[in-house]
Amino acid sequence: MKICLIGADGQLGSDLGGIVPAGRLEAWTYPDFDVTRPEAVRGRIKALRPEVVINTSAFHRVDECEEKPHEAFLVNALAVRDLALACREAGAVLVHFSTDYVFDGRRRKPYDERDAPNPLSAYAVSKLAGEFFLRHLCPRHVLIRTCGLYGRAGSREKGTNFVESIVSASRQGKTLRIVSDQTVTPTSTAELAPRVLELVERGVFGLFHMTNEGQCSWFEFARAIVDLLGLTPDLQPVSSEEYGAKASRPSYSVLENRACKRLKLTPFSHWRAALAAYLRLKGHLAG
Repeated sequence: MKICLIGADGQLGSDLGGIVPAGRLEAWTYPDFDVTRPEAVRGRIKALRPEVVINTSAFHRVDECEEKPHEAFLVNALAVRDLALACREAGAVLVHFSTDYVFDGRRRKPYDERDAPNPLSAYAVSKLAGEFFLRHLCPRHVLIRTCGLYGRAGSREKGTNFVESIVSASRQGKTLRIVSDQTVTPTSTAELAPRVLELVERGVFGLFHMTNEGQCSWFEFARAIVDLLGLTPDLQPVSSEEYGAKASRPSYSVLENRACKRLKLTPFSHWRAALAAYLRLKGHLAG
């Protein structure tokens, strides 16, 4: 099975690329492979004719999307449309990633794949538009919604991830103001990547929620990071309103991995266990 991986140098892409056997992997990175150039995308996929295309590219600077909605839609929606058409034409499965932010957070119960989205921001709307293009245009697709990703490579767009930002700022003695009224499930790409490949290898299609287990606020996540490392920064909980981000986020966006559990996919660990494993992997935590 030949797999083309778009965004192979990104946070999730790096972990996916690390577990696909070299002889099966075609790694594509920006700017050599630009998802916003439809003719080039179509030509490359047509020439290689892979069995599977995994798209990890996204414009996910959430607040910036409010100022640049055109760019958000170009990458998160229109590029997905073009990939879906190219994969359908080539007979390839398209694996694509979406976000917990497609939900409005007005409930306090985890969202599963049957729940109706209601996005609150330009970013979330653009990601939902990409979902619709994918589901309509490419029947052989795997659509994965996930939440709060952090991984060894860090985000290519952001240059880091939440965990590393907290560790760095804590060691520098900075005051940390962390949102305490948004409940999520932080998810390790080291756990997500092998389960994505497990879905691909099973040959199943459709929508899947895939996150670590449990839930916490961003403040509680930050507190867990510093507690595990024995750090004592000035960590201050703030409301979303006090924090003042440009884009609205759902106050509750925990996802339930219902479809994966029905398939008996390898279970995810609790977010606390995944965090400890990550900190050990990065050398922040002994043992």
